[in-house]
Amino acid sequence: MAQPDIDTDETNRLIASNKVEGTNVYNASAEKLGSIYNFMVDKRSGKVEYAVLQFGGLFGIGSDYYPLPWDVLTYDTEQGGYVVNLDKSVIESAPHYSSGSEPAFDQNYGRQVYDYYGLGYPY
Repeated sequence: MAQPDIDTDETNRLIASNKVEGTNVYNASAEKLGSIYNFMVDKRSGKVEYAVLQFGGLFGIGSDYYPLPWDVLTYDTEQGGYVVNLDKSVIESAPHYSSGSEPAFDQNYGRQVYDYYGLGYPY
């Protein structure tokens, strides 16, 4: 029996992870900051804890990775990307890591990231 041809990548409320990865991130001035490299999902609750912004470098070379609490991102349909109400200099000073040196992503690191953005760590 043939399966119906259903678009499983996106609905009006949900989006597949492979469509989030690579999505551009802009600041409130519509300046492109980088793109979503990946996101970190809590294994038990299924909630996204961080979107990891690939930022800096040239064409992805030499860039670093900046975990952003999911709640600081807003999807803008007109820009086709996420918007953060953060200046570039705020992100440059944020907790980050380079390729091959991922943090533990434990509760201590989570508190550090969320505290930096002025949010309470919910996990």
